[in-house]
Amino acid sequence: MSKPDSSSPDTNRAALTREDIREVPAWLRGIYAGLCLYFFLAALNVLGSGLGTFGRASDFLTQLFAYGENPFIALLAGVLVTMIVQSSSFTSALIVTLVASGEMTLGTAVFAIMGANIGTAVTGVIVALANVRIKRNFRRSFTAALMHDFFNILTVAIVFPLEFISGFFHEAGRGIFTRLAGWLADLIGMEEVARPDSPVKVITAPVVDGANGVATLLTTTPAAQGLVVAGLGMLLMFAALIFMVQNLRGALLRHMDGLFRTYFFRSDVRAYGVGLVSTVLVQSSTITSSLMVPLAGAGVVRLRRVLPFMMGANLGTTVTSVLAATANPVAAAMTVALFHVIFNLTGTAVWYPLRYIPLRIATWYGRLAARQTRYAFVFLIGVFLVIPLLGIGATELFTSLR
Repeated sequence: MSKPDSSSPDTNRAALTREDIREVPAWLRGIYAGLCLYFFLAALNVLGSGLGTFGRASDFLTQLFAYGENPFIALLAGVLVTMIVQSSSFTSALIVTLVASGEMTLGTAVFAIMGANIGTAVTGVIVALANVRIKRNFRRSFTAALMHDFFNILTVAIVFPLEFISGFFHEAGRGIFTRLAGWLADLIGMEEVARPDSPVKVITAPVVDGANGVATLLTTTPAAQGLVVAGLGMLLMFAALIFMVQNLRGALLRHMDGLFRTYFFRSDVRAYGVGLVSTVLVQSSTITSSLMVPLAGAGVVRLRRVLPFMMGANLGTTVTSVLAATANPVAAAMTVALFHVIFNLTGTAVWYPLRYIPLRIATWYGRLAARQTRYAFVFLIGVFLVIPLLGIGATELFTSLR
């Protein structure tokens, strides 16, 4: 049997036709990317809504902070609670409530805020797992997520001992950073303002309401409804991410690559500013940092620009906390919010000049996880679940034996 002539007009015409079918117009890819982005943001809010409902319906979260007099337990509880609800805003609100009711001292609440900073980075790690089938993309996206994690972990490694040790020299047990935050709170004397509605929450509200409606039909108890909504949010997030990554390849990637590299992320200062402003606008570092993970995985953003972006996003989320605290008549609320600001400014001041340290650690572990995926799950489960639980148990046991 003779082979068809590859140079015949019919063969060339068929090849061109297939090429035309494969090449989707850029404007259509843009619309498709917008839909993927919308459902990704909606999925994050659905997930947060479900886990927040579960957290409010469960006494487990409040009980974790019931032992807040111990700074180590407060830190680990902050990690664990924020990991469960995937919202540092929820954790911060819970901490402020406990401080206002007298169940947690201000000197200890700041350690829980440190833990919340670590716990909020779990979403980026989960998002990175959506790229696990493509090793190169997974390595880049997981490395980007790790930069957020290690920046917060390394900052806690500096601030925690300084705060803890300096607290012994104050009658109320407040460390140097808490005293600085309290002094700034008194100095600022801001007038009360209402907390603005997040624009992302407004536009994604129909999807969140739909997921809550489905959960109401399937279950009866609030805790179970929260878990169902969280499960729906997780499924929607992975689906949106898979389609987003597929769309980022090809024509759209070529268009976005030039825009991001030459404008938004041309320098570290600009990347920091983009992280700060975008987080202030959407009022959620979880959203902005999680969105950066697939962009870095697809190669749209260089990995060396991810760390300053994450630093800016961390500072941006504190702006919302300060605005929210001004509407709370309890002075401790503003002090906790300003401590959050000081914590992130300290981390940036220390680790940006030494940025090669978190960059190299994240790059090394990202390559390790890309070669053997189990290390990604070891990090996720170990840092955000096993270590906090074991730490809380060990600290309680040691305290009871004293």
